[in-house]
Amino acid sequence: MTDLAVIFDERPTRDGGFIGIATLNSPKSLNALTLDMARQLDAKLEAWAADRSIVAVWLEGSGGKAFCAGGDVVALYRSMTEEGDNRGYGRDSLFAETYFTTEYRLDYRIHTYPKPILVWGDGIVMGGGLGLMSGASRRVVTETSRIAMPEITIGLYPDIGASWFLNRMPPGVGTYLGLTGAQLNARDALDLGMADHFVPRERRDALLDALAAADYGARSAQELQACMQRAIDEMEQRDQAPEPQVWPHLDHLQALVARVDASTAVKRILADEHDDAWLAANRARLEAGSPLSAHLVWRMLERHRHTSLADAFRDELNLSVQCCRRGDIAEGVRALLIDKDKAPRWQHADVDSVDEADLQALMTPLWNDEAHPLRDLGVGQRVR
Repeated sequence: MTDLAVIFDERPTRDGGFIGIATLNSPKSLNALTLDMARQLDAKLEAWAADRSIVAVWLEGSGGKAFCAGGDVVALYRSMTEEGDNRGYGRDSLFAETYFTTEYRLDYRIHTYPKPILVWGDGIVMGGGLGLMSGASRRVVTETSRIAMPEITIGLYPDIGASWFLNRMPPGVGTYLGLTGAQLNARDALDLGMADHFVPRERRDALLDALAAADYGARSAQELQACMQRAIDEMEQRDQAPEPQVWPHLDHLQALVARVDASTAVKRILADEHDDAWLAANRARLEAGSPLSAHLVWRMLERHRHTSLADAFRDELNLSVQCCRRGDIAEGVRALLIDKDKAPRWQHADVDSVDEADLQALMTPLWNDEAHPLRDLGVGQRVR
């Protein structure tokens, strides 16, 4: 196996075109999205968009365990804490700004891509992996898919456009998922609109073969999408998806977070005595998570209930960088991934200890509109 961060290939199609194949290639880290990966993938997608011979893009992860388990939070931690050769880093390091700007620009490109993008969401898809998957025109899950946004466990919040797309789920569900970092299976993803198709993982090669054997016609945007849809229809076996976890509890989840504030919602979830293993795991994750993050989840979903995706990304960039400068993320990553003691020392003891001044400090803009690194998002671009 090559040591390239992303492996690119172009597979010929029957009618003389090519399918661009991009494989995230860091199986030891479960394909966590590094800055180098994001830069390479963004540049290649830009080139493939302009190449008329490329009829579609296939995006997957290597190693068989994960599509992408999240962003490179270890690199973020090091940029905030290491000294010596990294002198000049620290909480005001520019790495966070560079990393999140690159990641969000890549995610937005996928949301607005002019050609079909199929994400093979096999295995673990979390955080930054969901950012890559959420904007694709064809999001395929398998029996091994495990999807979550567990940022509350490391002192962050669901970013990568989640402030926008979690609001497009049934009322209250996105809030519950963000607060608890709940793990979803393939059926849940289909039910909530986070995935489009279920294809058993053993049919991966057959699906690629079907895409290569297709006739993409005059290659208009509509023909490309329709052709990919027909190939997937041949392979889809939705009846084999696992049993749902969210849908049986839909009314209950909505009632937990309805018509209250963030602190009350957290207390309701933690006090819930519903006898279900999935709900219990969600409660435990919230209880161990950052109280500050719980408020940020709530605040960002409120702010972006009716905004554009581009505006959500701009706001997320500001908050994500501020979280690195003055939030809980360094401590959360230390406890979970560096020292692995799983005993984070959060800045606040509980949700009631977080006051408005704490939140306003994190929401304080770092740039004006003209200087914002993502000021051009949405100009002349259409989200699918």
